Amino acid sequence: MREETGKASRSGSSGGSQDRASLGHQEAGAPGVHLAGTANRAAPAEQSPLRIYGQAGLSLALVLREGSGRPWGGGEPIRLMDLVRRTIEIKHYSRATARAYSSWIRRFIRFHRLRHPSEMGEAEIARFLSGLATEGRVSASTQNQALNALLFLYRDVLGKDLERLADVARAKESRRLPIVLTRLEVRRVLDQLRGTPWLMASLLYGSGLRLMECCRLRVKDIDFASSSITVHEGKGAKDRVTLLPASLKHRLAQHLNKVHRLHQEDLYQGAGWVELSHALDRKYPNAGQEWRWQWVFPATRTYTDPRTQQHRRHHLHETVLQRLVREAITRAGILKPASCHTFRHSFATHLLESGSDIRTVQELLGHSDLNTTMIYTHVLNRGPGAVLSPIDHLPPEDSE
Repeated sequence: MREETGKASRSGSSGGSQDRASLGHQEAGAPGVHLAGTANRAAPAEQSPLRIYGQAGLSLALVLREGSGRPWGGGEPIRLMDLVRRTIEIKHYSRATARAYSSWIRRFIRFHRLRHPSEMGEAEIARFLSGLATEGRVSASTQNQALNALLFLYRDVLGKDLERLADVARAKESRRLPIVLTRLEVRRVLDQLRGTPWLMASLLYGSGLRLMECCRLRVKDIDFASSSITVHEGKGAKDRVTLLPASLKHRLAQHLNKVHRLHQEDLYQGAGWVELSHALDRKYPNAGQEWRWQWVFPATRTYTDPRTQQHRRHHLHETVLQRLVREAITRAGILKPASCHTFRHSFATHLLESGSDIRTVQELLGHSDLNTTMIYTHVLNRGPGAVLSPIDHLPPEDSE
């Protein structure tokens, strides 16, 4: 990934004056489109409701006139990346998707020396993806993510349909089996953790949570009476209910008592706010200070939101747990390339080993397709489908 980033950056930053010169040259023949550098030029007669202005670097702007049919129309200049962010907000994409798509769009523009996407198409996309595979040596999943970002740019942002999709065919992803820890290995890793990291890692394994699902848990999502955890807006913006392990109830209740005292201190100091998803802060103006909306695993520091000037506390950053789990795996002497997500793989595999119904496991994991859950049957150590090697049936050596 570092190599491809460097190559994409070098191809797009070969000199400010050269970039500005290329911008003016490339836009000369585009009907209804005007890209201006630092010099002022008269725009050609437009036959399209879309006019494009450009500046050095990536400050490319779109002007959509009245009657263009776009939800962001109105005639005011909008920079391209601002338009991308606005479209992402309209489609309610996750923050991770927003960061990834924005990064790929910038790299695509730099790869083609700051040409505007409106005058490029399938051929340029194919060259960019080929460069990722041949020079960047990225994986098939990374290449497909880049393709998804560019399809989003053209179809949803620019409103331009790509006709010859055969030229930008998706890379075939290799099928990999998940990394799974044994029960003893899980215990060895957890023994290396203490306090909040131990509790979070225990929930990853005991409830089958994804890393960000665990970090974004709110107090209202924990139901001690029914021994359940409700995951809101998980992967694919789906909700689901998973189990709350009985062995973790006491430790989790103690943790929430500490978090509640911290919240009371924040309220006393005029803080105590948390971020709410979508428009809940407008629908329920005071909900951000209510106990039920607080993070189960809050960060150690507060911050001031620049829009509302509220003193807020975010959830614990995911990289904190990732680093501690990685260090715990090393200290435990585990040689497998395990990570936080390995706990989720181990959760599913161990449930199937214990005889749990695969449909139940599918619901707990939140998989839409049963085939996604079926992959865990290939890493079982035992079960009705287990096969013994013929060497295990050979008579002992001393019997000859």
